[in-house]
Amino acid sequence: MTEKTLLLVAHAPSPNTRALFDAALAGACDPAINHVRVAAHSPFEVTAEMVLGADALLLGTPENLGYMSGALKDFFDRIYNPCLAHTQGKAFSYYIRAGHDGTGTKRAIQTITTGLRWRLVADPIICRGEFSEHFAPRCRELAMTLAVGLESGIF
Repeated sequence: MTEKTLLLVAHAPSPNTRALFDAALAGACDPAINHVRVAAHSPFEVTAEMVLGADALLLGTPENLGYMSGALKDFFDRIYNPCLAHTQGKAFSYYIRAGHDGTGTKRAIQTITTGLRWRLVADPIICRGEFSEHFAPRCRELAMTLAVGLESGIF
């Protein structure tokens, strides 16, 4: 079986967003999942070549002033043109740590990924309001869903 690559691109500037990143990484790297290589990076580290080489992406961002983090926006700015014609149909999903409602962040991610013609393969997670112990398991499950989907050939 051919190994697939799941690229986790998440901005985690606080202990709470780091907990979500760590949970997503743990879900993607669950020992029951084989044949999926997980590459986890800050948005500042990710290159267009890394996106081109990935079979699926999981994006993570805090909500900043009703928008995605500047780090994730910078990621999109740098990879958009080099990836535009080469990543259509790329499987992805995302999670948002939203102190408010996350709608502006969700809309921005949807707009950019629609332009890239990426394919949303799992419902995004929006962790709204005060930080809760229930957020991390949801991010873990989302990442595991993507990894299992890759491993099984669903996407």
